[in-house]
Amino acid sequence: MASSQDAWYLSLLGLAENFRTSSPPNIKFCIQCLLAVFNFKPPQRVEARTHLQLGNILISHTKNIDLARNHLEQAWYLSQALNAFDDVKFEAASVLADLYEQQNQPNLSRPILRKAIELSQTNVYWHCRLIFQLAQIHAIERDYESATGLLGVGVDYANISSANYTKVLFMLSRCMLLLIDKKISEASPLLTQAGFIVDNWQGSQYQKEYLKVFYLFLQVCHYLMGGQVKSVKPCLKQLQQSILTIMQPAWPSDENVCGANMGDMFMWMPKEQLYVVVYLVTVMHSVQAGYMDKAQKYTDKALVQIEKLKVVDNKPILSVFQLILLEHIVMCRFVMGNKVMALQEMSQMVSLCHQYPRLLQSHRPQIHTLIGLYAMSMNFMNEAEQQFVTAIKLSPEKELWTFANLNLAIVYLRQKRDQEFNALLDRINPESLPTHSHSLRAAAYYVQGLQSFFQARYNEAKRFLRETLKMANAEDLNRLTSCSLVLLGHIFLSLGNRKESSNMVAPAMQLASKIPDVHVQLWASAILRDLYKSSSDPKENEAYQMHNNFSQALLKDHFQSIEMPEHGLINWTEGNLPVLSSDNSIKSSPLL
Repeated sequence: MASSQDAWYLSLLGLAENFRTSSPPNIKFCIQCLLAVFNFKPPQRVEARTHLQLGNILISHTKNIDLARNHLEQAWYLSQALNAFDDVKFEAASVLADLYEQQNQPNLSRPILRKAIELSQTNVYWHCRLIFQLAQIHAIERDYESATGLLGVGVDYANISSANYTKVLFMLSRCMLLLIDKKISEASPLLTQAGFIVDNWQGSQYQKEYLKVFYLFLQVCHYLMGGQVKSVKPCLKQLQQSILTIMQPAWPSDENVCGANMGDMFMWMPKEQLYVVVYLVTVMHSVQAGYMDKAQKYTDKALVQIEKLKVVDNKPILSVFQLILLEHIVMCRFVMGNKVMALQEMSQMVSLCHQYPRLLQSHRPQIHTLIGLYAMSMNFMNEAEQQFVTAIKLSPEKELWTFANLNLAIVYLRQKRDQEFNALLDRINPESLPTHSHSLRAAAYYVQGLQSFFQARYNEAKRFLRETLKMANAEDLNRLTSCSLVLLGHIFLSLGNRKESSNMVAPAMQLASKIPDVHVQLWASAILRDLYKSSSDPKENEAYQMHNNFSQALLKDHFQSIEMPEHGLINWTEGNLPVLSSDNSIKSSPLL
């Protein structure tokens, strides 16, 4: 029979739970009851558990993060010495480490997680969960070596513990970080090994399908990182089919997919988030391939899905997906000649970065690159130069660094700044680019061809552009193909070879219309107009009208864009991200 003192604190705990679960919950009274428990000097186990409960409730229902942190620290401190108290001990460590990490204090998170991992070796669920958590913190800090090392430990531990499903999750997570770290030679055999295990999976078919989605996603990313737009199609199609299977109404809940094995109770992502991820890589593929309408359609669907998920549970990862989608659709708008919409979407990106400052830290080089592309399309070449230089200075990613350098080179070519262009040559030499990307190497040949064209070295220009076409055709890089064809058409026109010029420009126009790429259409229509004029072809008027229509549409868009407050972003290269105000001015942000 409980003592009167025990009865008091047990009653308070019961009352607190009643207040927490009532409809609507009474969080204030729940917290008061839990705090009152400490007045009765309960056993250490009860005290630790109560501190954990208070920490969780304060995080979930209040803004008093400092008090929550204090209770979680007490729970972790008290529970470490208690045997057979795993749930409280390791949950306290996990939640406290997560809170430190949210407060940008990973130096406090890491020691707690390392200690908890050391203590949890006999508890397969918590040991795996804590390894995943610490690996994620290392990954956020770009310490990929430590993160992949930890995940390797996880593979071995899960294997020994017969947690076969979690073993493959550890393998695929390790592959993902190796790909991010551009260690392709290490990632490829591990990805092949994981794929073999998934194909020959003897366990739950539900688990197999989840692992298959993760594996196929990594395969798609591997190809897209390499700019292999054509090669990725079979994997992307399989991935799209797999996600449709998982999203069927008859598919079990995520908890039932995991099964009864405590060591296998993990998922890479809930199926609703996986659905968004598949849309995301489909958009990335469409942009690289030059299917702008497709990219627009899938972006709209993905953003609607994200908004639905945010209503239920606004996870930070959803804003990451949203920002990446916006980055890609902004590039589509530039190609399609719709800078007004691009600026509206850039405004959404700015808003997201104000809400989540971490997004600015991780995506700042991409944002400067987009602003540079906008400035270049508006013919603000000095501002474009500053944006690309800033992106190059900030970017740790070789692909983005190379992309920004290639665009900076075009800025110098358009301004006839040969000395600055020559200083970039080593960075944009297609034979020695610091990237595995097929598409970027093809683009580098195009820039070389553009330079030769500007210098009237036409034979050399044709040689570079034919190399671009060969590479672009091999991987269905439609936009690069259309740009190369129209430039070749311009070269043949300059050489007086009207027939060959027409042979290049006609397919360029056809492909540009399909993308649609308004700038290439404008360029191609100008060449067609000159071709028809020189041969007194009656189609001259039609070509003239076509060119005039494209020109007028772009001019109208230009003047609308320049009046928008977002246009002022072209002057932002340092300091806090500006606040876009409704009075067409840009002010420094007090939020960051």
